[in-house]
Amino acid sequence: MATRLPLGTQRLVRTVSRSGGRMTAGLRMTPAFLIVGAQRCGTTSMYKTLTAHPGIMPAVLHKGVHYFDTSYDKGAAWYRGHFPLQISARRVAQSTGTSPITGESSPYYLFHPLAAERIAHELPGVRLVVLLRDPVERAASAHAHELARGFETEPFERAIELEADRLAGEEDRLRADPTYRSLAHQHNAYVARGRYAGQLERLSGLVGRDRIHVVDSGDLFTDAVPVLESLFAFLGVVPWLPPTFARHNARQRSSLPEELRNRLRAGYQADDERLAQWLGRTPSWRR
Repeated sequence: MATRLPLGTQRLVRTVSRSGGRMTAGLRMTPAFLIVGAQRCGTTSMYKTLTAHPGIMPAVLHKGVHYFDTSYDKGAAWYRGHFPLQISARRVAQSTGTSPITGESSPYYLFHPLAAERIAHELPGVRLVVLLRDPVERAASAHAHELARGFETEPFERAIELEADRLAGEEDRLRADPTYRSLAHQHNAYVARGRYAGQLERLSGLVGRDRIHVVDSGDLFTDAVPVLESLFAFLGVVPWLPPTFARHNARQRSSLPEELRNRLRAGYQADDERLAQWLGRTPSWRR
């Protein structure tokens, strides 16, 4: 059984690796795809599945680089340092007969007001994968996640009551100062992150609708095969299916009171209708 390194040692290894990565940025692969969100919609499960594909190489050290949202000031060389060396890609190509691709998964990209513009500027050919989930369930799951991580202290119903005040002016501050980081915007936007239509409209307006592939997590976890087949075709990799499709990073939480669930669902009605128009189909949670 492998021995887990102490946290301080892990951080040192990452720092040394990133420094080396920055110095060899020109020798590294350019990401062909990004999973840009949404948070708590199955992005971890999807990334693990994609990077198990023989023609897809994972980012170095961890799946989420967070360059286009919270680390943009570190520069393009720092970002490229997170991806495999081109010589490694050539070895994979020799063994598989196809040229591999690489990518990363940072689910704050979809919601951050500057990320789409940055992606469009720096990666003009990249393909973007978006996962969506019932926004009520997503909000509750995000709250449980942030509670466990220490970014939230209030119970769910109180947290959504506080949300508007917590987020007031934060998007404007993020736009005004590219180095600004908003903990509230990143960690406490439970209801706002589930208003998917506006986020997709912003993204498609900057990168083009044809470069975005939306996965409905309700369909993914019901019948993964056709969803993955469609996604691999979008990414331009050979057809392949994992032996199993597992759910990762799930958290236990109590069920929502029915009155609260119905109230939140009603609040999303107009946005879900707008989303259905953008998608050209009804999302799973409204069927």
